[in-house]
Amino acid sequence: MTRFTIPLLLSATLAGAALAALPTTAIHAQVGTRAYAPERLWELSPGEQRRVISLEYSEQSNGRRIPEDQMRFYLDQVRLSRWTFSRVKADIAESLGYDGGGYPPGQSNGQTVRCESQDKRQQTCRTPWRGRSELVRQLSGTPCNEGQNWSSSNGQVWVRGGCRAEFREARWDNGGGPGQDIRCESADGRYRQCGSNLYGNAVLVRQLSDTACRQGQNWGLRNGYLWVDNGCRGIFRVNRNGGGDSDYSVTCTSENNRYTTCAWDRNRGMPRLIQQLSDSPCIEGSSWGYDWRNGLWVNRGCRARFGAR
Repeated sequence: MTRFTIPLLLSATLAGAALAALPTTAIHAQVGTRAYAPERLWELSPGEQRRVISLEYSEQSNGRRIPEDQMRFYLDQVRLSRWTFSRVKADIAESLGYDGGGYPPGQSNGQTVRCESQDKRQQTCRTPWRGRSELVRQLSGTPCNEGQNWSSSNGQVWVRGGCRAEFREARWDNGGGPGQDIRCESADGRYRQCGSNLYGNAVLVRQLSDTACRQGQNWGLRNGYLWVDNGCRGIFRVNRNGGGDSDYSVTCTSENNRYTTCAWDRNRGMPRLIQQLSDSPCIEGSSWGYDWRNGLWVNRGCRARFGAR
């Protein structure tokens, strides 16, 4: 019995000494199986911050690994905006779709839909609303640009190329409408795009950063989205100009089921399908779409007339 008692006592003593040697803020992150941590995450080392956040994400997602771009986002928020553990925990729950409504990841709570392109593959997500969708929260490090790696049509939204985001029913689907406030932050001085289908003019409502936000230098409105850079963080109000030009339209045809691009005046915003002229279905994101580099495109036999939104 003596041979076993001494090693056990020695092990317990060493374990206690090891815990005593840890900083007080780190002990909570070491003890137990859950990712308990102090509220003031910025007092932990970067390695401990990463480990605690990884554990919390794994627990909430039933063992999934947190995407690296989402991890970098949280580390930036802890370092630059002093996000607490409760704030990170709540944001993880929201990003996974568990915002108190109990709906599973990738589905809808009736107000927003989360759609993710995993491994850069295209993913189509159904929406509970019948109209178009707009991006309200980007979750990926990859910028989500409407017409390039995401788009929407009646009752669905699709993403590809690594875009992961939350979407809601578009407020300006029929043109016009009041101003929209958008929070956009350049974390760690990096370029960031926010919102989608934004045309008109924008004003800075509230500056959140110590860095001065100067329109045209480190923030602006371009190609349907709001952008910030070089440390500008703020809340911006985007006021949409009047509705689309009903007299402007373009007919685009996919001959022999081939991919075809057609000229489109980008100053008129995003195109919309006015009239399908082919027997082959014209489905946005599948057989027709728009991106800023190539313009309006059709494929798989789609032939249709398109007008401004």
